[in-house]
Amino acid sequence: MSQDLALNAFGLTDVGRARPTNEDVVLVRPDLDLYAVADGAGGHRSGEIASSLAVRSLENYFGATVRRTHEQPEFDRFGIPFGARRLSAAILKANRDVIEISKSSPEHKGMGTTVVAACFSPRSGLMHVGHAGDSRCYRLRGGHLEQLTQDHSLLTDVLEQRPELDDSVLERLPKSVVTRALGLDARLRLSLRSYAVVAGDRYLLCSDGLSGPVPAADLAAALSARANAEAVAKDLVRRANDAGGRDNIAVLVVDCTHGPETKSVPPPAPGRAATLGAADAASDPELLILGIEELESLDAHSASDDLLKALEGLLGKRP
Repeated sequence: MSQDLALNAFGLTDVGRARPTNEDVVLVRPDLDLYAVADGAGGHRSGEIASSLAVRSLENYFGATVRRTHEQPEFDRFGIPFGARRLSAAILKANRDVIEISKSSPEHKGMGTTVVAACFSPRSGLMHVGHAGDSRCYRLRGGHLEQLTQDHSLLTDVLEQRPELDDSVLERLPKSVVTRALGLDARLRLSLRSYAVVAGDRYLLCSDGLSGPVPAADLAAALSARANAEAVAKDLVRRANDAGGRDNIAVLVVDCTHGPETKSVPPPAPGRAATLGAADAASDPELLILGIEELESLDAHSASDDLLKALEGLLGKRP
């Protein structure tokens, strides 16, 4: 890692208090500037295979492209950071790997995993975040907590297309259903963003086993503690278990201990930090990947253009 950007990270998973197995996986590879959380789903213990395979594929791809990284310019001729393209390619490769294994035997059929991954580019001082599903990335900067990812969930998709729906209608939607994940479709639509890193930043990558039961205010309080990444990560796992531990818990905390300085840090958009996690605070933690898990009221295409058509009976037709 460049002397201009120094990181300290710690990640761990916990089975929680209700699940028999742990299907969450964290990846901490400071030598590759790569960090990730994967939350698997599928029968016959396939969920843990999918999440483990996904992070292994990510680190293998990053390991195999180290030399190319040094040979490439930081930005391509379109102004896109090479690090962002590298992360996107790695996640898409992981998706293909999960699909290939899921087709290899009947017991692996239908397995999938959410993923949120972050890589850091020392030359540019940028962090690139890619994700599919509802595993999240947060940033604590200047005392303000901001969610950097947006869940690929049924609720989010419906709100994007039908914002006028009454809350009573939204409450009838199946909870904790994700509409994008590795293993779901070879044409995975990945969300990818790049952010400037500032000294003192603290980043959190986590599965919904943490973000679901633990309110945003509690996440902010834990992340604001003057403690190292390991202590904070363990405190967050404790909070998730104290809140019921209904799901597996994955927590990965990354601190920027040295980097570019800034004197004035603008707060997040009004209401952003205050609303983090509010919509899913009471959600059933059971992870359902739309198109993989069977869901009577939905079909396998409802995650894309046919979403509203598949939900007409539940939501009601447009006026």
